Amino acid sequence: MVHQRETIGRLPAYKQGVAAGDSGAFKLSSNENPFAPLASVTDAIASALDQIQLYPSMAVTEVTDRIAARFDVAVENVAFGAGSVEVLSQLIHASAGAGDEVIFAWRSFEAYPILVQVAGATPVPIALTADERHDLDAMADAITTKTRLIVVCNPNNPTGACVTADELHAFLARVPENVLVVIDEAYVHFNRDATSAIGIDFFHRYPNVAVLHTFSKAYGLAGLRIGYAIAPTAVATNLRRVALPFGVTALAQHAALASLDAEDELVLRIDEIVAERVRVLAALRASGWHVTDSQGNFLWLRTGADTDRVNAVFMAEGILARAFSGEGLRVTIGTTTQNNRFLVAATAALAPAAI
Repeated sequence: MVHQRETIGRLPAYKQGVAAGDSGAFKLSSNENPFAPLASVTDAIASALDQIQLYPSMAVTEVTDRIAARFDVAVENVAFGAGSVEVLSQLIHASAGAGDEVIFAWRSFEAYPILVQVAGATPVPIALTADERHDLDAMADAITTKTRLIVVCNPNNPTGACVTADELHAFLARVPENVLVVIDEAYVHFNRDATSAIGIDFFHRYPNVAVLHTFSKAYGLAGLRIGYAIAPTAVATNLRRVALPFGVTALAQHAALASLDAEDELVLRIDEIVAERVRVLAALRASGWHVTDSQGNFLWLRTGADTDRVNAVFMAEGILARAFSGEGLRVTIGTTTQNNRFLVAATAALAPAAI
């Protein structure tokens, strides 16, 4: 048998959210944007179709220039990849290897431990607090001489909780400057918490901070795969060294530019999603659910041992959520129609005892 790394054979495969297929169910399992692409974005993609025989700009030059100008950073600080998860993989590969450790909150984005182990490093998950937030004191206590990178997901996926600016400043005061802190802001556009840490502010202030952004969520380009890091120059340079050559397609680059041009329209859509999040959260609480605040485009139901039963009710009611057996369910905010059906399912799933 051909030799394969034993570690890889033991890894769980990342699982995509359950697809609806022809069932008529609503897929609220993948935190996708519920709106169809803007016409200006699809036009930009169509205009590039007659050039797909050519390689894209490997440096993602035009989008890099736009992002650098927006955040007042040098172009050398910006590195792109096929979605922010791929850029995070670059960050881990550039920072950590065998014998090194990567710290992150848990539960958080399920790709974190997988990516760390693929790089040959050791994942160090730190349990969330009782109110579903990062336990930054425990994360700081976990730092050792082997720690190379720390991921702070803000807002956190799947719980939606935020790290405040004051908390992150206090945390960074305890992190050695040779340890890279990555602030994963995949859901930053939906964040309405005035006390929340804003990644770019910390990048400008601290020499060991990188920020992750994506075009998948608020911009609705999940199917085209484009995201980026804003990182210290030496780090961003190494990201380009470990990146897959030509990983960001020309179509993705055209769509990203068109999306940046259409932000006034996109902000209206984001505001609508946030308004629906507020409405659904209030309705859940009114029906008897205990749900923590969320600053993402999703809500987290901490159902514990009841998760599989609740998920079965959801599926029977035509709602496909992201279930983490024994822990809880994450439900994406969709259209008003989809959200209304979810609320019906949530009422049907409510156990006699308070959830």
